Amino acid sequence: MPEHEIKKAERCANTNPALNNPNSHERNVPMNMEQTVPNSNFAVLSGNNSTITMSSREIAELCGKRHDNVMTDISKMLSDIGLHAPDFSGTYKTAKGNTYDCFNLPKDLTVTLITGYRADLRYKVVKRLEQLEGQGAPTAIDVRNPGQLALIASQLIEVNQEQAKQIEAMQETVQAHDRLCESEGSLCITDAAKTLGIRRKDMFDWLHDKGWIFKRVESDDWVAYAPRLASGVMEHRVATYTRPDGTEKVVTQARVTPKGLSTLAKLITPTAKLIGGRAQ
Repeated sequence: MPEHEIKKAERCANTNPALNNPNSHERNVPMNMEQTVPNSNFAVLSGNNSTITMSSREIAELCGKRHDNVMTDISKMLSDIGLHAPDFSGTYKTAKGNTYDCFNLPKDLTVTLITGYRADLRYKVVKRLEQLEGQGAPTAIDVRNPGQLALIASQLIEVNQEQAKQIEAMQETVQAHDRLCESEGSLCITDAAKTLGIRRKDMFDWLHDKGWIFKRVESDDWVAYAPRLASGVMEHRVATYTRPDGTEKVVTQARVTPKGLSTLAKLITPTAKLIGGRAQ
């Protein structure tokens, strides 16, 4: 603290002012112009706007008191309450760049401090606190304000445009599924895996794990479960092969229908958007 401030504080301390009679400090002494700053620099709002503090400088100005006297009142109050004064200490700079000490008090301590002040002084501080609290509240929409209405209309247009793009992308996906459903002919599981862009082994494992296909004990051929056949997502095709020894073998092949391919596109990655790109 600069020497002249220390001397002022010592002179104030010699008067031994009582906290419950702070009006004893009141003097019609003009403020030091070096220490004068705009009111907006006095109060401090926390980062989330949920807690406000008021500086000892603003309290002094609102109450018409000397800042050093208010500092003394605050120090005594904090001591009486049992609080650590440095926890509320701060600094401020004057227009000339000089730095001085001050206190920054939350609302409860500010109200406690001014309890002993005159009613008109308390009223000024309370109204200032209400003003600071209002700064953190959401701003109400004024429907009579053309500027606010224009801003809202612009934001709504942007939201509608974004939604339109999302709907368009969804329509492309739906159209891709519809093309798969409407296409003719089924695919063997290997070809279905290629169409979906996944490995053949992964395709068989997924269909088996999800209850689409299984193997009979007496055969190595994959067949579809009856519910999958009934729902139209799978079908069987019987093929006859000639063995090297000239004998014939009848094989039942499980195949994925266009409807099944569309259903799998929704359940297995990559998504139907990739399928739609390949189908075009």
